[in-house]
Amino acid sequence: MSTITRPTLFDRLASFARFVFWGLLVFLLLRTMFAPDVVGQRRAAALASFEKARDSRVIALIHRADRANILGLPIGGSYINIEDSESVLRAIRLTPADKPIDLILHTPGGLVLAAEQIARALLEHPGKVTVFVPHYAMSGGTLVALAANEIVMDPNAVLGPVDPQLGNAPAASILKAVEQKPVERISDQTLILADVARKAQNQVREVVTELLAESKQVPHERAPELAKMLSEGRWTHDFPINVKTARSFGLNISTEMPRAVYEIMDLYPQAPSKRPSVIYLEPPEGARPGFPTVTPESTPVTPSAPAAPAPAAAPIPSKG
Repeated sequence: MSTITRPTLFDRLASFARFVFWGLLVFLLLRTMFAPDVVGQRRAAALASFEKARDSRVIALIHRADRANILGLPIGGSYINIEDSESVLRAIRLTPADKPIDLILHTPGGLVLAAEQIARALLEHPGKVTVFVPHYAMSGGTLVALAANEIVMDPNAVLGPVDPQLGNAPAASILKAVEQKPVERISDQTLILADVARKAQNQVREVVTELLAESKQVPHERAPELAKMLSEGRWTHDFPINVKTARSFGLNISTEMPRAVYEIMDLYPQAPSKRPSVIYLEPPEGARPGFPTVTPESTPVTPSAPAAPAPAAAPIPSKG
């Protein structure tokens, strides 16, 4: 006769642990899939309020670490990519010709192609185009900003050079390395890469020249000189071009940043960590004179407002 083995206490605990694990996993998946997008609603409400105040089309191109997530946990960062350019171009197409466009720009850069598409679309818009840079718009972000009629920067915000990057190497550095060796000691692959680098430099310089001239950021005769300066690799790719330096280039820079832009940025926080690296207490009297006081709670919440399209995260094989 066969005997039935009764489960031990350990077997029962193991079964209970498995049940709890799978139950929590299903709960987290369902919560991620069906939870209301409260943050998206607050962002849409803030953008709608800013649009109403300025009577313009407001577009936010803000890259943070909350674009992709696993079980609600944000991972990675994001850059200007083709999905971004598709979304921005659609927003521009839906904007009446005589309506101004306000672009809130916060990005480390991205694909040259995507940034150029956005810049050209802004350049072709008949209404006034203003780009707001509350913190930074580097590389491809600067390329986009140069298409604006006016660039509004926080007093401590920065732009950056637009010299093309091939993989992890600046095009200018590839050309420099080739120049320092006899051609007999250079591999065919490196020579091909140098040829691509030279073409990339020329292409970016031509684009920047066109943007500067047609946006009237600088006088037409000065556009080629400034375009060469920004694209030739004179500085490292992360060189910060602050307000003073940008104005010395002749760019039309304002520092009159609306308070609403900071409030919108508060709705795009960096991914939280258990131990923040910066801690401070808000002074009861608010910001010092000349700086707007920003409180995240001051942004109105309108659940019925449509969610603004969010750019997606993607790696960038070629940055500009």
